[in-house]
Amino acid sequence: MKTLPISRYRFFQKLQPLSLLKKITGKSVTGCLQVFSTSGSWSIYVDEGKLIYACYSEKMFEPLYRNLQRLSQQISTLPSEIHEQLRAIFETGIENQAIPNPDYLAICWLVNQKYISPSQAAILIEQLALEVLESFLNLDEGSYEFIPESFLDDMPKFCHLNLRLLVERCQTPRREAAYRQTSPTSQSNPSELFKINKLKPKSKTTPNSSTTNGYKPPTYSINTSEHRGQQITKPPADKKIYTIFCIDDSPTVLNTIKSYLDEQIFSVVGVTDSLKALMQIVHTKPDIILLDISMPNLDGYELCSLLRKHSNFKNTPVIMVSGKLGFLDRAKAKIVRASGYLTKPFTQGDLLKVIFQHIV
Repeated sequence: MKTLPISRYRFFQKLQPLSLLKKITGKSVTGCLQVFSTSGSWSIYVDEGKLIYACYSEKMFEPLYRNLQRLSQQISTLPSEIHEQLRAIFETGIENQAIPNPDYLAICWLVNQKYISPSQAAILIEQLALEVLESFLNLDEGSYEFIPESFLDDMPKFCHLNLRLLVERCQTPRREAAYRQTSPTSQSNPSELFKINKLKPKSKTTPNSSTTNGYKPPTYSINTSEHRGQQITKPPADKKIYTIFCIDDSPTVLNTIKSYLDEQIFSVVGVTDSLKALMQIVHTKPDIILLDISMPNLDGYELCSLLRKHSNFKNTPVIMVSGKLGFLDRAKAKIVRASGYLTKPFTQGDLLKVIFQHIV
């Protein structure tokens, strides 16, 4: 899809929402359609022409909380006051302006903490998408642009929704409701609206080597009606807190990382001496390691190589952090089997994104 960048528009123009949606349904289209109007902005994310998420800037958390409240009556693992916890972590605890989609991070966190299953997350995203598209289809004028790279790149994907079928549902809600009431088979046929990515279970000691870049889990169809009433055994009340081990010779960087990560989710261990860090890592057994490349005595490449030789850390996510990550730097990181990269200076959104990529 080719559009003019938003900076090229001086005034809003007449829009045809259906035409815009049609342009992003091609199999080769991956990215984010952003549409701006006087009332707010819409973000519609697609992966190979299938919708993976949609949100409206002026009502980002409100629909999420409302749908979670409805789900809490059907899912034993989801407490009715969950929105209060999400508000504390993802609205109050995080500066939203630095993160494009804190609402999507909230859904990832709910799955990671086993409050909801991946299939239930897909149902939730489907309901949110219907609300967003319903308001989007009523848009008369505005500006738009398509961004090939988006915040959701490399994040867990819980569903791939058929945009055309979603639009049909938005346009004919009464007809669909009548059909569901009269059709004896409507509750037994698998939903054709989406396919859900079946995520591989994580190992407790090696959280998540399966969600690294380039991994595409298998898909299967799901009966939506079955999962709406699904009851799941309630997990332990104490939720997992992830240990983030940070190695950087700059105390300022370590303090910044600590200030960016909410203590309700993460426990941050900061070390400035790379030589001492190795023994501390063995003792701490962190879930993810942030490793500065340029350090005296033992640089990040050498330390990463040593960690990979240790049986306990062959699959632990190691993120290389540096002010310069050119082609040669990335090649070296690949040789020592680093899991990813984080370029300085980074925002809170950059940090949370790379962490969620490797622990969710």
